[in-house]
Amino acid sequence: MQPLRTAVEIQQFIHAVSVGRFSKRNRFLVLLGMNTGLRMSDIVRLRVADVKRIHNCTITEQKTGKKRLLYLASIREEVMTYIDGLPDSDYLFVSSYGQPLRVNSVYKIFQKAALQLNRHDIGTHTLRKTFGYHYYQQTHDIATLMILLNHSSESVTKRYLGIEELDIQNALRGFRLGK
Repeated sequence: MQPLRTAVEIQQFIHAVSVGRFSKRNRFLVLLGMNTGLRMSDIVRLRVADVKRIHNCTITEQKTGKKRLLYLASIREEVMTYIDGLPDSDYLFVSSYGQPLRVNSVYKIFQKAALQLNRHDIGTHTLRKTFGYHYYQQTHDIATLMILLNHSSESVTKRYLGIEELDIQNALRGFRLGK
């Protein structure tokens, strides 16, 4: 799976998932994922109360069992609009049956959008990788990104995002010896 690397790719993907009966849910799911870097397994477990606080919401990651702060200030308006009128105990993302959305269901939603965009590199990790890719591009701070993604080392984070490959490609762009 690859990150969405450009603003155009991001907008195209948001538009593709925002079609149909669950457009509001799907759009917000994508915005939340891209702006937090959470794993999809943690996103689908979120409840209204988890994101209601104005600053620094804390969750426990399912995979690692570690505490994780969510910084939602950049999408606070979208959060408040989405949860308006919902009880604190409700899941943020529910299926047509009123049950919490499952990771597999999100994968299917993303595959449908990927098909519309003629892409074969989109999956449930795409949002997390998009967050990491753009954070790194803006800051070049791999140490903080490693902490944000709860990775065990900087090399794991670089490998996860394909940063080493990009750095090598950029370093060798235009490099040539001989005629």
